[in-house]
Order: sequence, then structure tokens, then C-alpha cells
Amino acid sequence: MAFTSPEIWASDLGLVPYEDAWRLQQKLLPLVLEGKIPDVLLFLEHPHVYTLGKHGKEENLLLGEEGLRKRGAQFFRVDRGGDITYHGPGQLIVYFIFLLEDLRVKRFVEILEELVISTLDPFAIKAERIEGKPGVWVKGKKICSIGIAVRQKVTQHGLALNVNPDLSYFSFINPCGEPNLPVTSMERELGKKTSLNEVINAFSHNVEKQFNRDLHFRSREEIWRYDFPS
Repeated sequence: MAFTSPEIWASDLGLVPYEDAWRLQQKLLPLVLEGKIPDVLLFLEHPHVYTLGKHGKEENLLLGEEGLRKRGAQFFRVDRGGDITYHGPGQLIVYFIFLLEDLRVKRFVEILEELVISTLDPFAIKAERIEGKPGVWVKGKKICSIGIAVRQKVTQHGLALNVNPDLSYFSFINPCGEPNLPVTSMERELGKKTSLNEVINAFSHNVEKQFNRDLHFRSREEIWRYDFPS
């Protein structure tokens, strides 16, 4: 696979409201497309939020407005693939703003799955993919959701890996449009919490190996305040 730049920018943004992260992706996308900055990898968490893909059905959200308010959650319809999913604290979100060049979308999704499987392996979690069901699974339970959008060959959105989230929030949706879909997390599989920084470090190492490119971390302030060239 060929990429324009030999490096990838990355940043650990911490807890970011969903709308703010969406606006940031929109700001970065044309800069990546025009070659003004390299591909960008964003690591973050979201406050409690449910997002519905462009082909998803709103009835897969089992809460009304009052139920969302009681649980401090928001709801957004978005342009990624897939149906409904949950994001919240303790879940590692990884957004990819990558120019695909000659890489097909299906293969890119497979690469994301491979990255997660490789990342979980040193934590003694044996994960796998299931044909026809994007994401990553452990013993038939979903541990990672994947959903991307592509505009002019530049990807947006990415994946959500359940590290230490409150899994009860999944009970208020039909995850991925499937009632009673079993979900799990690293915490549930290991019986203890795992540092998100440890997972980010492992994931970053696998990104460099998979894409054969150097990952350069930029500060949160630089990503948000960088004086992007016009």
C-alpha cells in the first residue's frame, strides 16, 4: 500500500464531547486531502453518547429523550457505516483521518480489525473477526465496534474498543442493530481495569508495524490550536 507521507500524526486528546471531535475531524480532513498535513490518528474518550450510522434505524435506541437525560447521554445520527453504538468513559476511541490512496475501504476495515486483535494479544485476550460482521469479538461477544466514512478517499470515524466502560449503557440499545447482542470489555475479560495509556501504546506500536510508517505524537494543544496553513 502506498501513502504520500512517511509519517502519521497522533494525539491523545483525553475526554472530548462528541460534537467537538466531529468538528475537529471536519477541520483535519481537507488538510489531509490536500497534503498539507500527514494522516492523523486521534485517541480519545467521549462522555456518554449514542451514535447511529447513516443506514441505522432509530428504533434501535431504546431510550427516549427523558431516558437519555436521566443517564447523562446524548444521541447523534452520523454519516459513518454501521447501525447504533455506545461511546463513553473507559472506552478507547480511535479516529483515523487517512488518505486511502490505492487502498480499498473493505481492506482498510480489515486492517483496523487486525490492529485491535494484535493490540489485545499481549494482554492475554484472544480476539477474532467474524466474517460479515465488522468489528472484533471475544468468545462470541463484541469488544470493539468499527464504523468509518470516506469522503474523497479520506477516512473519518474509526473504532471503539471497550477497555473499562460501564457496559450497562449497551442495554439501552440494540447494539449494531441486533437485539441482545453480547458485548464485553477488557476489564470483564481480565477481571481488572487496564490503563488506557497502556492500550494506546500497544495500539500505536501496531499501527507503525502495519503501515510501516513512523507515528509522531502531537500535543492536544497543538492539534486544537495548530495554525493550519491556508
